[in-house]
Amino acid sequence: MDVRASARYLPISPQKLRLVCDQVRQMDADQALIVLQYMPQKGARFLHKLLESAVANAEENFELSRQDLFIAQLYANEGPRLKRMKAGARGRYKPRVKRMSHLTVVLAEREEESE
Repeated sequence: MDVRASARYLPISPQKLRLVCDQVRQMDADQALIVLQYMPQKGARFLHKLLESAVANAEENFELSRQDLFIAQLYANEGPRLKRMKAGARGRYKPRVKRMSHLTVVLAEREEESE
């Protein structure tokens, strides 16, 4: 059984968010939460909050065990861009692009090893 959670329109560029995602991909859910708690990046806070939500949904809605959950898929896609301008030298303007991200996490249950 897969549990999916997503956060949309996060005010951070997807490139910065992917750097954090690469650190915790394929980890156990509890281990990833501990790692994200001590990462200094801004994207780690967004991912930590989303992962907590996904684990809580898995426990409450699907009655899955927290210890068996791991991150099956984790990706950050590009959201809309806000195009702003800032005044530049000699009456010109400098474009500013403020990027947003859509973050998705899919948790799966580890299969028991039968002997």
